[in-house]
Amino acid sequence: MLFSPPSRHAVAADDRLSADAALRTAASGVALLWHGDYPAVRRLLTAMSRRIPGPPPDDYPRYRADRARRARLLSLLYVPLDPGHVLPLRRAPDVRDACTDVYGPLEVPAAVPLRELLGVLGAAEWRRTGIAVAALGARIHPHYGVFAPVRQEYVDLVAETPLPSRDLAFDIGTGTGVLAAVLARRGVRHVVATDTDPRAVACATENLARLGFATCTEVLRTDLYPPGRAPLVVGNPPWLPGRPRTPLDHAVYDPGSRMLRGFLDRARKHLTPGGEAWLVLSDLAEHLGLRTREELLAWIDAAGLRVIGRVDTAPRHPRALDPADPLHRARAVEVTSLWRLSP
Repeated sequence: MLFSPPSRHAVAADDRLSADAALRTAASGVALLWHGDYPAVRRLLTAMSRRIPGPPPDDYPRYRADRARRARLLSLLYVPLDPGHVLPLRRAPDVRDACTDVYGPLEVPAAVPLRELLGVLGAAEWRRTGIAVAALGARIHPHYGVFAPVRQEYVDLVAETPLPSRDLAFDIGTGTGVLAAVLARRGVRHVVATDTDPRAVACATENLARLGFATCTEVLRTDLYPPGRAPLVVGNPPWLPGRPRTPLDHAVYDPGSRMLRGFLDRARKHLTPGGEAWLVLSDLAEHLGLRTREELLAWIDAAGLRVIGRVDTAPRHPRALDPADPLHRARAVEVTSLWRLSP
């Protein structure tokens, strides 16, 4: 989020500021507006992060609280932006195109948290180069704020499970459009993909067109299901119950399991006779004590659905698991499943 020039609750900072002093200032609720060297402010952000103590291992509530506190503190380190999204710092990169894609035109001076700017720049690089998806034999290009398919075991499940029909499919919560693309590549003649986030709608539309599936797919901005019925509906809701705190958190955390339960509760109304609902879900929430298998099965039953099959796979984490990470133990035994459900 861009801000106008900081108010009295901000102080100027430059290369003379130590990480300890910067952290004390942030902890007091005062923002820092950087006017020094760009590589130096990146080093400062890293040094501040290292000075924030982490939570004890295997304490997930403390882990989430620590992540939120860490984000609040580090987001108080700002860098200025001149009109046109020019970063007026020594040895600064050209951020104009990346910032314009996310924020739109900038006609007055502003400031942005360095932590957020680094996310914008990283997303711009991913959008430019894309992420190779083996099931597609092609690349998916995520936009800023749209969950990127770095872990692809859930994609492979959709790519390999036998289809009940190739006439029509709904992809609920499409994100980058990767699952809609997989279904189209498998020969489904028409795929309707939905999402509530306008960034995801634009991202999926662009990806599906780039892959040559524009004529057999459509992307709608709507809450969960599109109008009508289909012989196949696919949903990959956020895997963890919890309150999102950042834009990307919405792809990971599902407040009150709203999307999961909405997908299940409305599936019958949108399935043709003999159709299947594919629920793609990790059991990470079960290992963290956030949801039980019995609860999930009860929700499936209450929605008037029955389990007609399940395909499991072990996740392939993109990085080595860190034993100091509170999620390490849960991730080490995590299983991702495609639940085949039928009325």
